Amino acid sequence: MKKLALVLAMGLASLNAYAVDIVGLNNTGAGFAAGALDTNYALSSTTTTVGANGYVTANGSFPLAGDWLANTTTSSWLTPTATQGESLDLTVDGIYTWTTTFDLTGYDAATASFNGQFAADNAALAYLNGNLIGTSNGFTSWSSFSATAGGFVAGVNTLSFVLTNQAQSFGNPTGLRVEFLTSNVAAVPEADTYALMLAGFGLMGLVARRKNAA
Repeated sequence: MKKLALVLAMGLASLNAYAVDIVGLNNTGAGFAAGALDTNYALSSTTTTVGANGYVTANGSFPLAGDWLANTTTSSWLTPTATQGESLDLTVDGIYTWTTTFDLTGYDAATASFNGQFAADNAALAYLNGNLIGTSNGFTSWSSFSATAGGFVAGVNTLSFVLTNQAQSFGNPTGLRVEFLTSNVAAVPEADTYALMLAGFGLMGLVARRKNAA
């Protein structure tokens, strides 16, 4: 009986033992060379003609020469055009939406969470599946964003950063920088784990009935 109880306890523990990082949460520019397109982030704009993705920037050139936070090995700024210092939105505020997705199929969405930091020129709002999770107020320091259980869905989740570049007649580039600090989600237990537990509970009930009968 004690051995059976131990097996069941291990089975119960296994239901919560498979917490892992969320796959598909990528820092901007991570794994891409300067000048390359970051295919992890889709880009659209209602005010400016842009490509499907943003370009990875390099340190040493405007605006990454004392204006924006410097790139690191962890993340880099993305810009809408290959010329990272290009002056955009000269007369009307520019709106740019940067979107990335991740898939929680096979995981328990109710256990998911993450937190990170982002910066934008000039400002941005972060949304998870349409729900606001953070606000960035500039490009010289980081702002936080986070999501906990309840904001995620089973299957594909969409994380969007809606950036506003304030109109300015010259020297007006725009860009986004995102870093994920932590993430966590539990895997859905496999069928054989449930089967083991059900069988164990059945055996415990049988043993208990036999003891009572004796």
